[in-house]
Formats: sequence, C-alpha cells, structure tokens
Amino acid sequence: MVEERAQRASRNHVAVIACGAIARPVSDVVARRGWPVAVHPLPPLLHNQPHLIAGEVRSLATSLAASYDAVAVAYADCGTYGALDEVCAELGLRRLPGLHCYDLFAGESRLAAFLDEQPGTYLLTDFLVRSFRRTVVRELGLDRHPELREDYFRHYTRVIWLAQEPDDPDLRARADDAAATIGLPLTVVDTGHGRLEAALEELLAPPPG
Repeated sequence: MVEERAQRASRNHVAVIACGAIARPVSDVVARRGWPVAVHPLPPLLHNQPHLIAGEVRSLATSLAASYDAVAVAYADCGTYGALDEVCAELGLRRLPGLHCYDLFAGESRLAAFLDEQPGTYLLTDFLVRSFRRTVVRELGLDRHPELREDYFRHYTRVIWLAQEPDDPDLRARADDAAATIGLPLTVVDTGHGRLEAALEELLAPPPG
C-alpha cells in the first residue's frame, strides 16, 4: 500500500479531496485536462451528516500531505457553517467557492433566482439523479414507509435538475422517476461542467508569488 501510494504520488503532484457527490465530474475534468492530480473522494453520504465533513477532511488531508506536493479541497461549505474553512485555514488548504455544490454547477446568482422564484424548489444534480433511490429514498426510509413522503416534501413545489449531462436518456429517465417519486413537476436546467471546471482550474492554479 505504501509503495502503491508512493508510485501514484510520483505521477500526481496534487491531491484533491473531493466530496463524493462531485467526485465523478471532478475526476472527468482532471482526466480531460491532463492535470497531474489524484482525486481522493470522501463518502457522499457525509452530506447527511455535514458536522462530520470538516473532521474527515482534516484526517484525510493530514494523511495525504506526506505523499503530495499540495492538497486541495473540492468541497463548497456544504452545510459545515464555516467549520470546513477553519480546517482549511489551519492546514493551509484551499477549497472550492460557494455554499454548496449547486452553486458550482448553476452559479450563485442563477441558483438564488430559482429559489427566489419558488422557495419550495428541490434540487437535483446528476449524482443525486443517479443515486436517488439510495441517497434519498432509502436514507429517508421512503422504501419502507412511503407515507412519509408528505411529511418530507409537503412544502416543495417543483424539482429542478441541474443537469450536467441533460441529453443522457438514462439520466433523464431517472430524473423523471425521482420527480414522480416526490410527486412534483420536473424542470431541467442545462448547466454542463463549465462552472465546475473553471472553479477547479482556479483552485489548482499556483498561488500568487
């Protein structure tokens, strides 16, 4: 294991600790751009316990520091209420901008406009569409107690899928199924990966000086 890590580090100078919910598009961008970066995802279900995120990032960053020239954090704040920023300041790390991953796909102002228009907007990304049955239905117990749907979603009025791959027929079918499960109309917003890619490029750029 130590030898394998050393070999990987020799090829990849930077380690990126990625939220599991965006690790796939982050890895896709890194591979397409040919960056010397190794992506280390944390479990996506940490989003259900955001108070644990900062500690998990600290632990993994400390472990990776000996094997890489630099470590960066591909998380927004993600419900840590500043705790992740404290860890980044403590360890000298940089993270992605924004309050949550939705900002990274749609942009903060665009997302705010959606929520101002309809505060009861339930947001999906490609990851959440793919994993909806596991991360939402199973985690909320709706597979065992479907009657809880009204308790969880009574104040929502629509579903917006922030689609990085809107033309994927399998994803579209899954998004339709997710909206139907919640019992709300679906709106598809094509975001692509452009904003995330730009944010990653800035995150991984050498610091000034």
